[in-house]
Amino acid sequence: MPFEAPELTIEERVEQLNHSYRHHAAIPILTHALNDPMVGRVAMVSSFGAESVVLLHMISLINPDTPVLFIDTQMLFQETLDYQTEVAQKLGLTDVRTIRADAAQVKKRDPFARLHLADTASCCNLRKTEPLSNALNDFDAWITGRKRFQAGTRTALDLFEAEENKRLKINPLAHWRREDLQDYIINNRLPRHPLVDQGYPSIGCSPTTCTSKVAAGEDPRSGRWRGSDKVECGIHFSDGGATRTGDQA
Repeated sequence: MPFEAPELTIEERVEQLNHSYRHHAAIPILTHALNDPMVGRVAMVSSFGAESVVLLHMISLINPDTPVLFIDTQMLFQETLDYQTEVAQKLGLTDVRTIRADAAQVKKRDPFARLHLADTASCCNLRKTEPLSNALNDFDAWITGRKRFQAGTRTALDLFEAEENKRLKINPLAHWRREDLQDYIINNRLPRHPLVDQGYPSIGCSPTTCTSKVAAGEDPRSGRWRGSDKVECGIHFSDGGATRTGDQA
C-alpha cells in the first residue's frame, strides 16, 4: 500500500526528514530511508554511469534487494549495457529493473530513431522521462545521485526533496565532492565504467549529439548535448526549468 500520512504534507515530511538526518553520512541516511515509514516504498534510479557505482555499492551493503530502476533508452553505449550487467552481478543486486519506453510510442514518435537529431528534449522525454515517471508510480520515494558541486543551482541541495506533490527524492550524496566519489571507488575497489578512461566523464546515450568526449580542462558535463542549450534530460527540474546535473546515481 502507498504511504499514507494525511496529517502531513510531502513538504512537511521533507522538512522533518531533513531535520532528523541533517548530520548523518550517506550510508546511515540510506539505511534509515529504506526503513523509515515516513519515507515509504523506495526505489533507486541509476544510469550505471561514471559515478553510479558509489550509490549502487552502498545499496548492496544495506539491502541488495532494493529495487534499482535502470532506464535503457535503447540508444545507450554497449559499454554501459555491459557495465550494468557486470556491476549488478559483482554487487549482488537482486532487483534491477530495466525500464524502456513503450514500443508503440517509440514507433509512432521516433520510427527511424533519429528524433535526437532534430529535438533532443522530445527524445529524452520519450525515452527517459515518461518511462521513469510510469515506473515510479509504484513508489513513494526515489534515490538519486545528485550533488551540490554539480551546478550553482544545486548549492543548497537538501538530502530530501519534494517532487511536486507526488513523492520524495532522496539525495544521500548531496554534500559529497568529486574527490570523495573517486576516493570511494578506489578504496572499495569498485569497477569503473570503461568509457571514463576513454574521455567520457559523463555518459548518456551513444549518438555524438548526446554524448561526446571531453577535452582536458572542460567541464565534465560539456560532452552532453554538445553545441545545444540543453543541459539536462528532463528527469530533474528546479523551479520549472531543467538544470545541469551530473550522472544519475
